[in-house]
Amino acid sequence: MKIKKNRKKVHVKSGEIVKIISGNSKGKIGKIIKVLPKKNKIIIENLNIATKHSKAKNNNSSGQLIKIERAIDSSNVKLHSNKDDN
Repeated sequence: MKIKKNRKKVHVKSGEIVKIISGNSKGKIGKIIKVLPKKNKIIIENLNIATKHSKAKNNNSSGQLIKIERAIDSSNVKLHSNKDDN
């Protein structure tokens, strides 16, 4: 008996230029860094930035704020072409 995997096919690939069509960053354009097909999400370069706090590792160093890109759902983006500048 075969086990079905609930993995959806993502309509975009890593390295492609996409335009965000919904959410806080609507209308922005960016390049895909990574695709997460199991979660149906993608990570776009310099978009959907979140701030992460890190504690000091030892007494000599101080804590810091790290800005990282967070994943967004792949259904919120579409492929971008120069013809489609709406």
